[in-house]
Amino acid sequence: QVYLANSGGGLMQAGDSLRLSCAASGRTSSIYVMGWFRQAPGREREFVGAITWSGGGTYYADSVKGRFTTSRDYAKDTVYLQMGNLKPEDTAVYYCAASENARNIVSVPGYDYWDQGTQVTVSQ
Repeated sequence: QVYLANSGGGLMQAGDSLRLSCAASGRTSSIYVMGWFRQAPGREREFVGAITWSGGGTYYADSVKGRFTTSRDYAKDTVYLQMGNLKPEDTAVYYCAASENARNIVSVPGYDYWDQGTQVTVSQ
């Protein structure tokens, strides 16, 4: 079992930067990749980015490429989502997720464990 705790959401203004943190605990040795997703009201949960647990390879959705960066602190078993140049359309609940294998890492079914989500609101 892997447990995830996500933090760092808040109310921001357009152009601001914000960093989300996701701390993993439990059987972290089983993690293959950590993903970030978001869900806006009335919309499906969508892929934002991902980072492989061991090698640090990163992947991003086109909508955030160049603005968002994900990274990992190996000592703390924590991954981060650094969000820059925030836009109102980035408003959503942000989730981190862990996958134990190399299934489709851009899809919700590709992940085994999820956190409770954190709200990010961006105003004009």
